[in-house]
Amino acid sequence: MLVKQISVFLENKSGSLAKVTRTLCESGIDIRALYIAETTDYGVLRMIVDQPEGAQTALSQKGFTVGETEVIAVAVADRPGTLNAIVEMLGTNEISIEYLYAFVGRASKDAIVIIRVEDPDGVLKLLSKSDFRIMRAQEVYGV
Repeated sequence: MLVKQISVFLENKSGSLAKVTRTLCESGIDIRALYIAETTDYGVLRMIVDQPEGAQTALSQKGFTVGETEVIAVAVADRPGTLNAIVEMLGTNEISIEYLYAFVGRASKDAIVIIRVEDPDGVLKLLSKSDFRIMRAQEVYGV
């Protein structure tokens, strides 16, 4: 029940992101969510797309440095406190979050929280014992 996230390393200069989005557009790949972490010289673009393998191939062929990471996607009610409930549960169980981002899908009223942790299988077991709904990869790609 892990979701494939595509990471692209970008130079921190004008037009870098446009080259990525153009490549995905030309390949018929839809971005579901994205997050950019940047430093002075480069950025890391993290994306959930509808066709992760196709995105990785298309971007690699254009010369981008591309990686794939498995992340957890959790559907939560889009209301105050639901993100806090997940974060509190992970903290209580001494699980460090490497990074997290969220978005609201168009297929439901839920928000989708993407979580990267050191031990995703352990977190999946923990979440499966809770009221949180872990999303399947195909479900997230189709949001």
